[in-house]
Amino acid sequence: METIPFMGTSSFGWLYWVIQPLALHIPDGFLNLPVILITWIIALSLITVATKRSQAEYQERAVPLMGVCAAFIFAAQMINFPIPGGTSGHLLGGTLAGALLGPWAGSLVMVAVFIVQAVLFQDGGLTVLGANIFNMGLIGTFGGYYLYRTVRFATGRDTLRGMTIGAAIAAWTSVMVASVVCALQLAVSGTVPLMVGLTAMASWHIVIGIGEALITVVALSFIWRTRPDLFYDPPRKIKSPVSRPVSRY
Repeated sequence: METIPFMGTSSFGWLYWVIQPLALHIPDGFLNLPVILITWIIALSLITVATKRSQAEYQERAVPLMGVCAAFIFAAQMINFPIPGGTSGHLLGGTLAGALLGPWAGSLVMVAVFIVQAVLFQDGGLTVLGANIFNMGLIGTFGGYYLYRTVRFATGRDTLRGMTIGAAIAAWTSVMVASVVCALQLAVSGTVPLMVGLTAMASWHIVIGIGEALITVVALSFIWRTRPDLFYDPPRKIKSPVSRPVSRY
């Protein structure tokens, strides 16, 4: 969530300036140096490992799907949906990318989207890009994928119902967890008090997470009905064109 610096003397003033976001992207100047360095180290490690794992598992087979997925998520993120209070939210896409590409290739797609947004559209700062990649790439894609996979396999691995339930729960949860982590980073950096940040971020992202879940479910349901083979974990009667060794687990 992009937040506006603290202005005003009351707790209501704090809350007002904290909840003026359009997305869960932290701007420059909102995190202190230790948080920036730690999140950059994690982000760069994630990118390095994800690149190696994607090359080992897919080689060039998933490149076209990665490009299409990145283009769709980027375009979908440009469409904002209004929520109460005069702000809005948009698709993050971590669970969507993970469901189609898996956590490794999916995270690379999200990283590419974040870089383009930061460089061309100033959506999130450049110095804090590592934090945004950590929050929405690591949590959104990895956390979203593994929660989606767990719920889907428990409720019906090869059924539309199981996929829908898994995607909805994972998409909503990934947004909520990312918003809480973002609030913690802002609090540690001294930008806003912890409880003010948690209250503002979590309360609004409850609604934004619902939008994330709906968009994710609609997109994945369409693909499930038309090209189920495109899923990273396709129905067992379908062989994915980007299938990978089962031994990765």
